[in-house]
Amino acid sequence: MASVPENINFPNEEEKIMELWKQIDAFQTSLKLSKSKPRYTFYDGPPFATGLPHYGHILAGTIKDIVTRWAHQSGFYVERRFGWDCHGLPVEYEIDKSLGITGPDDVAKMGIKKYNDECRKIVSRYSKEWEEVVSRMGRWIDFRHDYKTMYPWFMESIWWVFKQLYNKGLVYRGFKVMPFSTACNTPLSNFESGQNYKEVIDPAVIINFPLDDEPDVSMIAWTTTPWTLPSNLALCVHPDLQYVKVKDKSTEKVYIMMKARLSALFKSEDEYTILGTFKGQSLEGKGYKPLFNYFEKMKERGAFHVLCDTYVTEESGTGIVHQAPYFGEDDYRVCMRYKVISRDGSVVCPVDPSGCFTDEVTDFKGQYVKDADKQIMKLLKQNGRLVHQSTTKHSYPFCWRSETPLIYKAVPSWFVRVEWMQDQLLKNNQQTYWVPEFVKEKRFANWLKEARDWAISRNRYWGTPIPLWISEDGEEIVCIGSIEELSRLTGTTVQDLHRENIDQLTIPSTMGKGQLRRVSEVFDCWFESGSMPYAQQHYPFENCKEFENGFPADFIAEGIDQTRGWFYTLLVLSTALFGKPPFKNLIANGLVLASNGQKMSKRKKSYPDPMETVHKYGADALRLYLINSPVVRAESLKFKEEGVRDILKDVFLPWFNAYRFLMQNVDRLAKEENSPFLYNQSKMDVSENYMDRWITFTQSLIKFVKGEMAAYRLYTVVPRLVKFVDQLTNWYVRMSRRRLKGDSGLADCKAAIETLFSPLWKQTACGKELLQGCYNLAALFSQGHQW
Repeated sequence: MASVPENINFPNEEEKIMELWKQIDAFQTSLKLSKSKPRYTFYDGPPFATGLPHYGHILAGTIKDIVTRWAHQSGFYVERRFGWDCHGLPVEYEIDKSLGITGPDDVAKMGIKKYNDECRKIVSRYSKEWEEVVSRMGRWIDFRHDYKTMYPWFMESIWWVFKQLYNKGLVYRGFKVMPFSTACNTPLSNFESGQNYKEVIDPAVIINFPLDDEPDVSMIAWTTTPWTLPSNLALCVHPDLQYVKVKDKSTEKVYIMMKARLSALFKSEDEYTILGTFKGQSLEGKGYKPLFNYFEKMKERGAFHVLCDTYVTEESGTGIVHQAPYFGEDDYRVCMRYKVISRDGSVVCPVDPSGCFTDEVTDFKGQYVKDADKQIMKLLKQNGRLVHQSTTKHSYPFCWRSETPLIYKAVPSWFVRVEWMQDQLLKNNQQTYWVPEFVKEKRFANWLKEARDWAISRNRYWGTPIPLWISEDGEEIVCIGSIEELSRLTGTTVQDLHRENIDQLTIPSTMGKGQLRRVSEVFDCWFESGSMPYAQQHYPFENCKEFENGFPADFIAEGIDQTRGWFYTLLVLSTALFGKPPFKNLIANGLVLASNGQKMSKRKKSYPDPMETVHKYGADALRLYLINSPVVRAESLKFKEEGVRDILKDVFLPWFNAYRFLMQNVDRLAKEENSPFLYNQSKMDVSENYMDRWITFTQSLIKFVKGEMAAYRLYTVVPRLVKFVDQLTNWYVRMSRRRLKGDSGLADCKAAIETLFSPLWKQTACGKELLQGCYNLAALFSQGHQW
C-alpha cells in the first residue's frame, strides 16, 4: 500500500492524476465502455475562441461536467463534444482593429478573400489554451471530434435549416428600425442589444416648431438625441390627453405642450400663463416650420405635420415627440400609418454605416452623429429654435462587442417570422425543466411574450452566407439548401461555402430574367449557434438516426444571460422546424463578478488569473468554491480568491487529514496486531457506539444526492456534502481519536476504523463528479490495499 504523505500539494497531485488519465485515455475509454448503454444527449454551447476562458466559462464548464459525469455514472452513454463559434463580430472586430479597417470601403479595397483569410487565421488563436484550461479543470469533453461553425459541413446544415424556414414562408425581407453598431457597421438583433446597457449622460434639449397657421405659436418637443433632428419629418401627440397653449412670462413666447408635462419647462406656476386647454386630437394635421431645409420637399407628401398616437406618455419630455421615422421604431410605425413615408418611397436616413452624416446634411456632412450633437444644438440656438438645453442620465444600449453606443437606424434585413409563434414558444417552454425555475417562468417567459421577428442577416463578410439568389428586379428568388443543390444549379463544384467562394456564382433564371445573383448578407452568428443541434451532426445529410434518437437534448447549461441569446435561438428554431423544444432540462447559472461587484475586467486586472488560482489551490478547490455558491442559483457571485483558499483549508485539508489518520491506523493495525483491515460492507456489525451510529447515515446522504441530482439541484447537493465533511472531520474523528488508535481494545478499534472508512469512501465516490482530484487521490494512495 502506498504511504500517505504527511503534507500534500493538491495542485501537484491533480497533475499526477491528469497524467494517469492521459496514459489510460480515461475519457475515450469510458465512452467506448458505455457505447451500448442508453443515450443521454448533451449540447455544449459554442464559445468564441478569440479570447481566453474566464471564471464564467469555468463555472459553466464545471456544471456541465458534473451533470454529464453523473449521467455516465448512472448508466448512460454521454457524448460530449466541444464546439467553437468561429464567425461573426467577435472575429471581425479583432481584424478591423488590427488592420485599421473603418468601414465597407476598406474591405472592398482589400478584397473579401484576403479579409476572410485574416479572420480564418485568428479563429483558433486560443484553441490550444482553451483545451489546456478546460482539461486542467478536470472536465471530460471531446476535443478530437469537435465542431466548428466554419466547417463546410456545419454551414451546409445551416443552409438546410434556413431553407426549411423559407419553404414554410417564415423568411421575408423587410425595412426595419433596428439597433445598429456603427463600430461594426451592422445591425444587431433585439436580444443582442439588450445584453449591454450602461448609464450615460446625454444632452436633453427642447426645440420649438412654429405652426404654419400661427407663426407666433410653437409646438415644443424634447429629445436626448439631437443628432436625429436633421431627419425630423413630423411631431406626435397623444390624442386623448390634455394639452395647453401656454405663455412663458419671461420671454412672452407662446408654446403648446402637454399639461401634465409643464414641469419639463417651468419650475413654478408663476412662470407661465395658460391660454387654452384641449385634447391632443385637436392638433392632428397642423403644419409647422421644418428645423432644416434638407428634406423640405417631403412636405408635399405630408411631412412636417402633427400626428397622433397613444405611445406618447406623461412620464417624460413635453408630451410632444419629434419623429425621425428612420431612426425610431415607433416613429417609423406612426409615419408609415400616416403615409408620411412608404415602403417604396425615398428614404430619409442620412447616416452611413459608420454613423456619419451623408452629403444631404450639408451642415454636418462627414461628422459622427454623437460628435455632431453640440454643433447641431449650437446652430439651432443661432436660428432661435432652441428653447432649453440640459443633460440627462439614463440607461443606454452599447454594442456587446465594440463597447460603443448603439444607434437605432432603419436598415433592410432578412427576417424570420417569430411573432406568429409566440403562443407555441410559450407552450414549448412549459415542456422544459429549468433550474432555477424562476428563470424559466419569469425572465425567459416574459421575453418570449414580447418576441419579435428576428433579423438574421448581417452586412458582414466572415460568416455563413445567406443562400438566396435573386433576380435584379427581386421577383425571382431561389433558396439553396445544400452543396449538391448549389453545384447542380450553378454548374460549379464548391467545397467551402464562405463568401469568397460563392459570391461570384450565378443561377440562370427560369423566368427569363437573366442571371440570379446571391444577396450579399451573411447569417447572424446566433442563427448558427441556434442551429448547432442539427449542424453538429451534419443533419440531415448524415447521422439522421443518431440525431432523431437524441433530440431533444436531455441537458444543456449556460449563464443566465443566454435567456436572450442561445436558449432563445435554440427554442425559436426547434419550434419553427419541429414544433417542440430543443432540450428537456436546463441549468442557468448566475454571473461571476469581480470582488468589487463590477464586471470582471482584464484591462483593470480586477480578478486573479484563473490558471494562477488553479496552480495555487488546485482545480478541485476552484470547482467546489464556484459550485458551492449563490451563482448556481442564478444569482451573482463576487469572486474572492480567499474563498478558494478557504475551501482548501476548511474542506480538503481536514478531509485529507482524516483519510491520512485512517490509513495510519490501518497500517498500525497490520503491523502491531497482525490484523490486516478488510472492508466488507455486507459483513459489518451494527456498532453499539453512538458516534458510530450517528456518522453512518451515509445511505441517507447518498439517497439525498441521487434525488437532488436527478432534479439537477446542484445548489442543494454540494452544501450537504460539505457539511458532511465538517461533521466527519471535526466531530467524529476528534471524538473517536483514542478508539481509532486502539486505546479501547482491538475490537472497538476495528469497529471505529470500519465506521470511518465507510463514509469516507462512500462520500468520496458519491461526490466524485464534483471533486475529481480527491476521488482519484484516494484511489492512488490506496493502490495495493484490499478493501
